[in-house]
Amino acid sequence: MREIVIHSWDELQQAVFDDVWDEKVMRYRDNCIYRGAADQRWDLVPSLNRVCAHDLSLETHVFRQFRKYGYAELAQYSGFWSLLPVAQHHGLPTRLLDWTYSPMVAAHFVTEDTDYYDRDGVIWKLDLTKFREQLPDILRMKLRDSGSNIFTIGMLEKLIPDFEWMKTLSDEPYVIFFEPSSMIDRIVNQYALFSVVSDRSVLLSDLIQKRHIECSRIIIPKEVKLEIRDKLDYINISERMIYPGLDGVCRWITRRYAALGPQYNQKRD
Repeated sequence: MREIVIHSWDELQQAVFDDVWDEKVMRYRDNCIYRGAADQRWDLVPSLNRVCAHDLSLETHVFRQFRKYGYAELAQYSGFWSLLPVAQHHGLPTRLLDWTYSPMVAAHFVTEDTDYYDRDGVIWKLDLTKFREQLPDILRMKLRDSGSNIFTIGMLEKLIPDFEWMKTLSDEPYVIFFEPSSMIDRIVNQYALFSVVSDRSVLLSDLIQKRHIECSRIIIPKEVKLEIRDKLDYINISERMIYPGLDGVCRWITRRYAALGPQYNQKRD
């Protein structure tokens, strides 16, 4: 696990954009995804494992209840993998973890909640190519044939009907990354994708450690959180974009006009 501690906006840019030049296409490209957390001590724990840690088998009942009582509003979504991102979006405990292709969106999630400005945050950075070789043969071959590192909803619906089927493909736990359909503005604006581990009792961070998969953690100290936050606003990475609608606008206004400077910003010459 590589850790990089940044001390300014400029160092954040350097940390996320170094080594992304692709000589083959002569453009800035990489295969990395990002996840931001307000507290660097937080592990890669899905909401299911936080809410139902006492009995993870409740996952089946939770999803069944969601489909049952949300039927009227879910009629437009067909298929297991189409419903999962909707459930995650509305706060249902699932084994999904949210990721983004944008390091700046990840930085937003590190700095959006001012209640956590008393602790260091973190951006997790994963190279998707490091995970492809860990997949069962049928899944690895599908990605290879499609020239991709992630699955689409359509690919998953044909290969893996549900979580139970997913687990039967390998005795060893593995992780897949998939990109949802552009069904919800929030998902689109967050440049989002998701990870899912085949065994709900195994965390992605456990897999990374057990398989010795190289990844990075960019630590954002509490002393520079507000600088990062203010500069993200200037490039339109804010609640107004991340959460489309009036709720997002009001969250942005509330934070923007709060007296945060004297409390959290370093004194500058």
